[in-house]
Amino acid sequence: MRDDSELEVKRFSELAKKSLDSGYFIFTDFLGLPEQASFAKAKRSFGKIKYTEFGGAPGTERVMIRFGDEDELMYSEPFPIKILKISPKSEKYAEELSHRDYLGSILGLGIERSVIGDIAIRGKEAFVFVKDEIAEYIIGSLEKIRRTDVRVLEVSESELPEGELFRTEPLRIQLMGERVDAAIAKVFRLSRDEAERLIASARVYVSGALATQGSMTPKAGDVISVRGHGRFIYLGASGLSKKGKLNVDVLLYV
Repeated sequence: MRDDSELEVKRFSELAKKSLDSGYFIFTDFLGLPEQASFAKAKRSFGKIKYTEFGGAPGTERVMIRFGDEDELMYSEPFPIKILKISPKSEKYAEELSHRDYLGSILGLGIERSVIGDIAIRGKEAFVFVKDEIAEYIIGSLEKIRRTDVRVLEVSESELPEGELFRTEPLRIQLMGERVDAAIAKVFRLSRDEAERLIASARVYVSGALATQGSMTPKAGDVISVRGHGRFIYLGASGLSKKGKLNVDVLLYV
């Protein structure tokens, strides 16, 4: 029996072909990192089939795939994504809520994870990217997160907080060589063995593709995600330190 990843690869290939044959756009739900890794395998066989990835705003980790090209199909269709702003009804009595709190309360409404994208927390507010078909239900049903009464409103991308919604901080690390295991060990303050175990347990992704070898060389612009630890943008080496190591710059999502 084929495993789930093989079935996902087949599904993506079928969706791509269906879009090409039918002449209209086809959208996936939001894809997590394992699904994005399956998509990375599937797209090798797409040939001339075009696609676009988007999660609702720059910097989102969970994304939808839109199969089809506007120039070829001769029409335009936006991604079916809505942005919901969740705010406490009384900021004075509001708790400090975590990503887990927001996600748990939303899923507690009986909603599938696949229709929920990223959740960006800014102070005591959160911005949640959702599939448009579920937005009204969340707006009308989500009233409390833990002990905090909340209100939910739909907002446009222009109403998002100024600057980076998914903020990054610059970080310089020193490496003996440009390897993905060495980079994640330095960024997340892990031992090399711990970094290797994360890779071996399929918890490290490089720009959506599963990292299978610690010796892999990341490229400038790669987004390296480590499940349970965080993610960062690899900017590349920028000279040598006084001790002869490579100075490597990254942007760490905070």
